[in-house]
Amino acid sequence: MKSSIIFLMVLFCIQMLFAQPWQADNSVFNPSGIPSLTFSQPRFADLDGDGDFDFLLGNTSNPPLYIKNTGSAIVPAFIIGDNLTAGISSLDAEMGVCADIDADGDFDLITGGYTGLHLFLNTGTVTVPVFSESAGFFAGLGVGSNPVPDLADVDNDGDLDLVVGLSEDGNVRLYTNIGTSINGLFSETAMQLIGDVGLYAYPVFCDFDADGDQDIMVGRDSFGFIYYQNAGNSSVADWQPNPDIFSGLGLSTYWNSPDLVDLNDDGLYDLVLGTASGPLQYYVNTGTASTPVWQANTALFGGVLDVGGASSPVFFDFDNDGDLDMVSGSQLGNIKYYKNTGNVHGPAWAENSAYFASIDHSIYSAVAIGDVNGDNLPDAIIGDLSGHLYYHRNTGFGFVQETAVLASVALGGWSVPRLLDMDDDGDLDLVAGNEAGNLVYYENQGTPLIPDWVGITGYFGGIDIGSNCVPTFGDIDNDGDLDFVAGDGWGDLHCYLRQGTDWVENVFLLSGITGDQNTAPALVDLDLDGDLDLVLGDYDGTFRYYLNQMYSGATLNPPLNLVAAEHTEVVLLTWSVPATGSTSPFEHFNVYLNGEFVASTNEPAWSFQNLIIGINYTAFVTAQYIAGESVPITIDFQLTGNQDILQIPVELQNMPNPFNSATTISFIVKPDSKAALDIFNVKGQCVRSWKSFDPGKHSVIWDGCDNQGRLVSSGVYFCRLQSADKTLVRKMMMQ
Repeated sequence: MKSSIIFLMVLFCIQMLFAQPWQADNSVFNPSGIPSLTFSQPRFADLDGDGDFDFLLGNTSNPPLYIKNTGSAIVPAFIIGDNLTAGISSLDAEMGVCADIDADGDFDLITGGYTGLHLFLNTGTVTVPVFSESAGFFAGLGVGSNPVPDLADVDNDGDLDLVVGLSEDGNVRLYTNIGTSINGLFSETAMQLIGDVGLYAYPVFCDFDADGDQDIMVGRDSFGFIYYQNAGNSSVADWQPNPDIFSGLGLSTYWNSPDLVDLNDDGLYDLVLGTASGPLQYYVNTGTASTPVWQANTALFGGVLDVGGASSPVFFDFDNDGDLDMVSGSQLGNIKYYKNTGNVHGPAWAENSAYFASIDHSIYSAVAIGDVNGDNLPDAIIGDLSGHLYYHRNTGFGFVQETAVLASVALGGWSVPRLLDMDDDGDLDLVAGNEAGNLVYYENQGTPLIPDWVGITGYFGGIDIGSNCVPTFGDIDNDGDLDFVAGDGWGDLHCYLRQGTDWVENVFLLSGITGDQNTAPALVDLDLDGDLDLVLGDYDGTFRYYLNQMYSGATLNPPLNLVAAEHTEVVLLTWSVPATGSTSPFEHFNVYLNGEFVASTNEPAWSFQNLIIGINYTAFVTAQYIAGESVPITIDFQLTGNQDILQIPVELQNMPNPFNSATTISFIVKPDSKAALDIFNVKGQCVRSWKSFDPGKHSVIWDGCDNQGRLVSSGVYFCRLQSADKTLVRKMMMQ
């Protein structure tokens, strides 16, 4: 029993050692914060009763998502709200609209999904809705799968009527409510066919022309919209197509699902539309009700990166400007390139995919980037649904496929390649995931200039992640070798750490992080703080970012104990290393003089030469960490030209001075302290060191040799005694 407890404690400590605090940060790939969901369908209503418009965002993967307006009726701002559709199946609700169908003063939810139309009555309140299904409410309607509803009082009789757009045949049907405002009733006997828009009709009611009756706007699977203007009156409708009102809108997107809503409270309808690929588009009417002028607003919902489906990201400095760009496969087989227009610590993205336009294979493409032929141009290896791999050589002007390379590779479907130096021999090897959930290793047995990829059987043992394996590699546990994370078709992540020649699964490092269908992970230090962050692509075509907070800029301790010592025209700065406790690995020190950067150094010293006598100077020294730069420590000094300006403390002396072959350095370390002794030349280079002297009197003989036993040249040297709270410097002359 005791040994079991000890084992569990050791296991717990190991997991805590490798624990990585992941923090989701949607702003990296979606500044607006509004998700891009496949076949998005926004429908607006004041769901929390605060006087402004919230909305439900329908999609094909989950029930409608509640998006809350945290701004106002005039200046909206949206965030993801509470899960109002918890417990509702996505089969019953690909989209939903809100209407008070039972006339009790709050919004109910009417949904359309694979199983048809459904009614969920609000059993909560106006401000906190709770939706419970009223089973069979629409049972008498033959609307098929995935109908799209909306409700309004078309005939002005005080109850809500129903418009439904059908999938497949594109019919737009109007069902008049033959019940009451409290107990609605809809029947095929009270149905009017408004029109047929082709396929997949997405209708919404609106009184767009402000004449007191309801019009109908319809999105569809092809381009543009159909607008049926009610030329009758509030009691007897007369639906007439009007092609002018929404002319020119929705011409670059498919499956346009619109809603009309006054988002800026100017009395005019604005247009928000969802699309097959997911990103919401927003157009503000800056004209009038009769003559609208549509102005695109890309700020409210804009900025989201979406490849259209099946995003599969990799990161590489493709434009060679010092920061990481992103390249992604897509559902249609295109390769998307996003240039990093930010910086190494804070990325921003601009699509520029034209360079990859010549690459076109099967659907569900995946890409690996690397210079495989040593010409300093990043080449591309492409995988796709066929299971093959394709080599595209970068010519400097685009890509040319080399059909003879990798021609024999056939992974059985869903090939996802990754280029990396797996065996640490200086050339790029290949690892690929496949549809069966396996990893296959191709070792480059050629050279960095002429690759020859040879399959190595059993390299990953019997690892099987299930289906649609998408791997990414990196040193997750910081032990100097490559580990990997793999996504699968179900949205799960699998982490394996390299331990010797074995791959050991770790279920703790990524616990709590799950993706969506066909999760495609990428390990990358996107903020350059020294640890690997996680980017996830998925079936929706978007990207999610998880910041690894193992390293951060929260605590970046500065150097300590900065002092200046003068010898003629030379001033030597010395300082102590920073205190422990910084939240990112240390890189080097930065030295500044009068606000101007001078140099970076790994030594705790720097010398200034050829300064002007009588001038006041200010020196700064900072500690540079991977996550950023510390605050500076500062010292003011003036070069006097007096060789004896250096004060010689009694705690640090050397005899003789000047000396020829050797000198004895004597010093006292105070109680409860330890000290180190270093000797620097006039260039600020440390030539000899002695560490960890205990309290008391000490004498050290320096024989004029450096740390490697080599005799140094004659000249001026500085001896520095350093403890935790004090630094002393003594000038010495070797003849």
